[in-house]
Amino acid sequence: MSYGIEFVPGNISVKQVVKYCKLAENKDIDFAWITNHYNNRHCYPTLAAIAQATDSLKMGPGIMNTFTDTPAAIASFMCTLNEISEGRAVLGIGPGDLSTLPKLAIDPVKPVARLKEGVQQIKALCSGNEVKKSGNMEFFDYDGAKLTGVQLPGKKGIPVYIGAQGPKMLELAGEIGEGALINASNSKDFDIAIPLIKAACDKVDDKKFKKFDVGAYTAMSIDQSEKKARNAAKIVAAFIAAGSPPALLERHGLDLSNVAKIKDALSRFDFGAVGGLVGDGEIDAFTIAGTPEMVKEKCENLTASGVTQIIFGSPLGPDMTNSIRLLGKYIV
Repeated sequence: MSYGIEFVPGNISVKQVVKYCKLAENKDIDFAWITNHYNNRHCYPTLAAIAQATDSLKMGPGIMNTFTDTPAAIASFMCTLNEISEGRAVLGIGPGDLSTLPKLAIDPVKPVARLKEGVQQIKALCSGNEVKKSGNMEFFDYDGAKLTGVQLPGKKGIPVYIGAQGPKMLELAGEIGEGALINASNSKDFDIAIPLIKAACDKVDDKKFKKFDVGAYTAMSIDQSEKKARNAAKIVAAFIAAGSPPALLERHGLDLSNVAKIKDALSRFDFGAVGGLVGDGEIDAFTIAGTPEMVKEKCENLTASGVTQIIFGSPLGPDMTNSIRLLGKYIV
């Protein structure tokens, strides 16, 4: 088992992210994943700053997409980050935020096919190959593209983690990725996701799944006070519940009418009402929230389901520094 931590450079500055990453490294956390949203501080310079301030922490965007960034730009950045970090770069990449892209005048058509082509070209460029026009690609049929002014990562390459939730993306992760980043905190979701990944891995190579890193991109909230930890997780649980399809809500036995009320309250920015509507059901379905003992039990459930990397994601808890220390002491 390895452990990661996620930071959103939105409400916290780059200097704060770097400080928290250094603390995470001191607590033996293995990976730092930095979110990528156009309206926040950019993950690229943030990752470069983390690379220069740490020694063993692996790091990467969590996650990029091939709608807002081209495969060539991503490949160039990842090789540069890998050089700065002396071989510690990892790439998280996915189909893109289908709720955000239209705001940027981007039509998110064929996200699975686009991502597959993008990852193929990123890997080819990072291998030092000149990518010639093939006529077989719809989105990124490069014609003579090659990285000529970067330090290449060598035979080891840069591990690619596919951000996946639906069946098609989970299968693509198993087909082309070295790992997956799955936005889920409950072992029930991994009981469904992992067999899909394994089946896709087995089609490529019956030994591939043994090395595949299944990442649980959790919504984490830990504190010695159970009440404080769970209160801190309410808004995150609300947003996840509001954006979840009915089948997922039913899987966790949630009241669809109550989730509809949560969604309505969020649309009105009535966070007081949201706090009153979100109960233990939503919190337990979509977050890991509670005391160190409660969190440890949930993490053990994820391990038993086949998860190989647990990523401690937002909000972490009512006090971020204290939460990282508790995770290091009781969970890692």
